[in-house]
Amino acid sequence: MSEARNKLTTSRRWVVKIGSALLTNDGEGLDLSAISRWVDQLAQLRSEGVEIVLVSSGSIAEGIVRLGWQERPHEIYKLQAAAAVGQMGLVQAYETNFKRHDTHTAQILLTHEDHSNRKRYLNAQATLKTLLSVGVVPVVNENDTVVTKEIRFGDNDTLGALVANLVEADALILLTDQNGLYTADPRSNPDATLISEAMAGDSSLDAMAGGGGKLGQGGMATKVRAAKLAARSGAVTVIASGREDDVLLKLRKAEDLGTVLVPEQSPMAARKQWIAGHLQARGTVTLDAGAVKALVERGKSLLPAGVKAVTGSFSRGEMVVISDEQGHVIARGLVNYGIEDAQKIIGKPSSQIEALLGFVGEEELVHRDNLVLA
Repeated sequence: MSEARNKLTTSRRWVVKIGSALLTNDGEGLDLSAISRWVDQLAQLRSEGVEIVLVSSGSIAEGIVRLGWQERPHEIYKLQAAAAVGQMGLVQAYETNFKRHDTHTAQILLTHEDHSNRKRYLNAQATLKTLLSVGVVPVVNENDTVVTKEIRFGDNDTLGALVANLVEADALILLTDQNGLYTADPRSNPDATLISEAMAGDSSLDAMAGGGGKLGQGGMATKVRAAKLAARSGAVTVIASGREDDVLLKLRKAEDLGTVLVPEQSPMAARKQWIAGHLQARGTVTLDAGAVKALVERGKSLLPAGVKAVTGSFSRGEMVVISDEQGHVIARGLVNYGIEDAQKIIGKPSSQIEALLGFVGEEELVHRDNLVLA
């Protein structure tokens, strides 16, 4: 048993992406019995203490069937219409099946702009983590109905990786109709062999990834790219066949299924590199001695009460440098309030934020999840 597979037995937060072919019976509308079985597996994982975020394909494929179209259209407006129609059936199916397990679900529709815009990134992150904390299963899809870019093949693989970054998942599980990543396309090369484990950043994997089917059309190329994205926050990626009975439960037991793509760095090191290198600092937050001690020695979030001064020009979600009163850099992090609001609440207890601003976003100026020590 490899170390990466062994970690699946104890990891506590999974992002699970299920492809269109596995949910729609290869294009014959939603396969409700299959969805029921998927939910049973996910509910079993939850009973074992695993927090689940579900990234589900199938809305466009279901919409195409509901609208009576014989093939996937190319026009963006038709794809958007199919997504709008199909999303209704997809969400209803999940809600009905999770209710059998006394579990609430939430629909989350995201676009890539939600990840690139720092304010929207923090908003999405806070919502997803709140849902997980109260025992809800978020069902995530791309907001296909309003996207302005072309709907690209395999986009939910990428979306799954970005969600893994958002929630700091331990594992990204990409379920497909293939057994995993092969050394060559097994549909055309009988000598192709299954890769059990590799490093997510291995550039040789790109040449091994093939094309996709008529529904999801992402193929292995998008899954390999997704694994690289997920690795930047330290998540291990598993590409496995959704045709395997109880595949999620078997992966939980570290059975040798599919392909495991391992990050080169630990979660903390990967996240530190991402936060430190992804953005340029837009300001400085100066702390008193008590706040420095809380961050460095006790691993706490940064509350406004411990802040002596803020300088610069930053908005919610942008990077700030956090220093002590002598100017020594203590940490870097993504700030929850813009400079004008921050100036009003520094030195004050979090209980006064609403009175001072007229609203309350978060009680922290910088949450521990978005902060890395220098």
